[in-house]
Amino acid sequence: MRIRGAVLREVGQPSPYAASAPLRVVELDLAPPGPGEVLVQLEAAGLCHSDLSVVDGSRVRPVPMLLGHEGAGRVLEVGSGVRDVAVGDRVVLTFLPRCGECAGCATDGVRPCVPGSASNGAGELLGGGRRLSSSGMPVHHHLGVSAFATHAVVDERSLVVVPDDVPPDVAALLGCAVLTGGGAVRNASRVRAGERIAVVGLGGVGMAALLVALGLDDVEVVAVDPVEAKRDAALALGAAGACEPEAAEVGAFDVVIEAAGSARAFETAYRMLGPGGRLVTVGLPAPRAMATIAPLDLVAGGRSIIGSYLGSAVPRRDIPVFVEMWRAGRLPVERLVSHHIGLDDLNAGLDRLASGAAIRQVITF
Repeated sequence: MRIRGAVLREVGQPSPYAASAPLRVVELDLAPPGPGEVLVQLEAAGLCHSDLSVVDGSRVRPVPMLLGHEGAGRVLEVGSGVRDVAVGDRVVLTFLPRCGECAGCATDGVRPCVPGSASNGAGELLGGGRRLSSSGMPVHHHLGVSAFATHAVVDERSLVVVPDDVPPDVAALLGCAVLTGGGAVRNASRVRAGERIAVVGLGGVGMAALLVALGLDDVEVVAVDPVEAKRDAALALGAAGACEPEAAEVGAFDVVIEAAGSARAFETAYRMLGPGGRLVTVGLPAPRAMATIAPLDLVAGGRSIIGSYLGSAVPRRDIPVFVEMWRAGRLPVERLVSHHIGLDDLNAGLDRLASGAAIRQVITF
């Protein structure tokens, strides 16, 4: 079938992206779903820093690639052997498929799926190969999803069915921002009653971490970001305090979630840890970025540094939990959406994202 989607053909185009237009919305051919695969009509897709990192070259991916890894939609068709997804289901697309059989999957979310990571790096689906093409030439999938398009074919293991009462923009954000930020809080940080929590970096992932932390009982949550509007948004959501990185309390927190994806933010987050504190880092800095810490301080203070990819989540386990939190009013995901945009507005959206002027921009189809 013919679809429309935003394709990146060359990395490293200069900003402003509204002028250089690294993402071009074009018509492509999409093959039908194969065994174990599903055709989805996209309803909403979020624009994330991980998309920007592919555009600017910080995250190396093969091109041409149809970008987008955070989305939700309706199932139009299922391939042979699909068991858990039916035509008409609303589904969340998740960017790290889990085969359920490898050594990574055996860690209950601590480690990524081995074949899922390999297929993501190759720009293929978990079952192998690509279903996208343009003028007869293959186009790579982004993290098994490629959500910046009207339709997508994905592996069944990249989907989670959600109830119809979950709106598309909320459902989309469950697949990346909430899984990553909220999962870091629920799965990796081991928060206990009475603890102080700080979130460093208030993009979509950091704000999701903040929301999930605010839903816990008997904890104090503080937000840290250089952008005043984001600090104000955190206070409006219920944070006990908000400050610039330079003003952050040193040695004062039991748990710090680092969601900015920079070495400087990592160092700031580490300095904020009190004795016995846990730093959970979910940000993705440039591959060559280096941070400095004092090993003696780490050991003598009994501090811990925990890396958490996709919030150490198992999507089919964790997304239903976040759905119930949303239903109960304890996780107002819709408040993370700062802009609704169209598919043709993606390049301008990249500029807003790079400048820190947006939390989560959601494409509606």
